[in-house]
Amino acid sequence: MDDLIGRVVANTGVGRTAAEKAVSIILQFLFREGPTDKVRALIRYLPGADAAMPASNPSSSSPSLFGVIGGLMGAVSQLVAAGLSVGRMQAVTREAMSFVREKAGEDAVGDIVGAIPGLGQLV
Repeated sequence: MDDLIGRVVANTGVGRTAAEKAVSIILQFLFREGPTDKVRALIRYLPGADAAMPASNPSSSSPSLFGVIGGLMGAVSQLVAAGLSVGRMQAVTREAMSFVREKAGEDAVGDIVGAIPGLGQLV
């Protein structure tokens, strides 16, 4: 995770504490709203990321669009509370997903992004 956080800080201008919080929020959102097995597989490429994941398992059923939108709005609220503007949220999300693409591959990330309605527009 240190490499990811360092890259987010260097390429987005977000401070380290805010970057750590933002990446944790993003990973938790992916875990809650994305396909659990694919997100867990992705986490293998981010040593230390498992500490940012929720302890309980999400529902194995597919999330509803309303649930995803609510989850996305909750993540946005958390990112705002962490001190990120909309522009910085987008920059951090794109940088984090770019890093993960380099580590896990386009297909692994694409499967997750494709499974979460609206996420593709952010990344």
